[in-house]
Amino acid sequence: MPDTPQAQEVPETPRTAKAAPDPVPAGAPAAPGNALDRWFAITARGSSLGREIRGGFATFFTMAYILVLNPIILGSAEDKFGAHLSTPQLVTVTALVAAVMTAIMGLGGNLPLAIAAGLGLNAVVAFQIAPLMSWPDAMGLVVLEGLIICVLVVTGLREAVMRAIPPALKQAISVGIGLFIAFIGFVDAGFVTRIPGETGSTPVQLGSAGHLTGWPVLVFCVGVLLTVALMVRKVKGAILISIVVSTVLAIVVNEIADIAPAAWGLTVPTVPDDLVAAPDFGLVGSFSLFGAFQQVGVVTIVLLIFTLILSDFFDTMGTVVGVSQEAGLLDEKGDVPNIGRVLLIDGAAAAVGGAASASSNTAYIESAAGVGEGARTGFASLVTGALFAVALFLTPLATVVPAQAAAPALIAVGFLLMAQVRHIEWESYEIAVPAFLTIAVMPFTYSITNGIGAGFLAYVVIKAALGKAREVHWLLWATSALFLVYFAIDPIEQLLGVK
Repeated sequence: MPDTPQAQEVPETPRTAKAAPDPVPAGAPAAPGNALDRWFAITARGSSLGREIRGGFATFFTMAYILVLNPIILGSAEDKFGAHLSTPQLVTVTALVAAVMTAIMGLGGNLPLAIAAGLGLNAVVAFQIAPLMSWPDAMGLVVLEGLIICVLVVTGLREAVMRAIPPALKQAISVGIGLFIAFIGFVDAGFVTRIPGETGSTPVQLGSAGHLTGWPVLVFCVGVLLTVALMVRKVKGAILISIVVSTVLAIVVNEIADIAPAAWGLTVPTVPDDLVAAPDFGLVGSFSLFGAFQQVGVVTIVLLIFTLILSDFFDTMGTVVGVSQEAGLLDEKGDVPNIGRVLLIDGAAAAVGGAASASSNTAYIESAAGVGEGARTGFASLVTGALFAVALFLTPLATVVPAQAAAPALIAVGFLLMAQVRHIEWESYEIAVPAFLTIAVMPFTYSITNGIGAGFLAYVVIKAALGKAREVHWLLWATSALFLVYFAIDPIEQLLGVK
């Protein structure tokens, strides 16, 4: 999951002006024997073709859960006009973009780094952006986000952006998104529900009647416990295994118990008629690059794109550096091989994901599973990409997974992101208070943008109050000014006579 769970704090941002040379372990053969070996530097990096293949398989099976979760997250939301995206089509585009961009990362970046739809990023698109406009308009903003990231990489402005935001706020953003994703999981599974038709009471409750009821919720609870058990035992592919087992349990329960189809939500778990089917590419190209500007104001659009960039940009840096470091590929300066191409491909993946309606795609920290199996080159990414291509024809299997079987994975992702909270200096109020507001406002207002805005505004105000205004980067001042307009848009419009 992307620095979904990966937002690691990284050292000084590597330079992108030119690719760093591939490090060659001491004693490794200087002249590999065949063209494939020379192209990927397999022997030079101390690997072998067998290790690369095993690594590619390990990475795929560790992150294959995205073929289920991305369609569920995007498919469970509706846009401003009440439209839903087709689950089979979402499975197709999720696999398609992952296959193509992971293969390009292997060929162009020569790193064992896989790419797929980013968890957290898809939540922003589904629950923050789509309700304000149509799905094509929302995906158009994702395309713009990816193009902007590419520009930042090419111009070197990404270093300025990286340095503008304090590390604690970056970590708080990850934690807040983790809580937000976990809350979505609890709600989608029916573990937490709104209290209908009541005022003055608590806004949510346990189950549908103040306590847990129904077989579907039981499936969710079993799935959560299973996921936790597998994770603490460090079982590879724990999330995918949990989804598969929970889905089988849901199918069995649905067959033997008298359960109303509506109790499962959008997907009723039944044995599929077919195991394979032709992919449905109906969503590819279904985006409007500038359609959003006709639906919402410019300030809102700028902040939405900025939210996507924040959610994507820093996670990618953490993932790329973390995986490369684990693979022993950093050079003597701590730079990642081919970092410029790697970041450019990752930015392009965001744009391609939007163009295919698969949401923004990004590098996955689960690539470390392949590194653990010995992968050291981009050939492992070619293997992972090929497996995603095969998954294009397995849509029937992915479309039988109910929310109750997939939601435990969201809880697990939330936990992994929440772990970043330990890096925040809670003893220092000038950073702890903005971090807390960032974390708390996201789930409490059901908005990632609101959380980032609250944290940024609190940070600049506290710094100014302490006489440390010069410590705040001008980019942070400018962004905070936009957020101030965003939060105060109603009284501003009334003052200007717009309303």
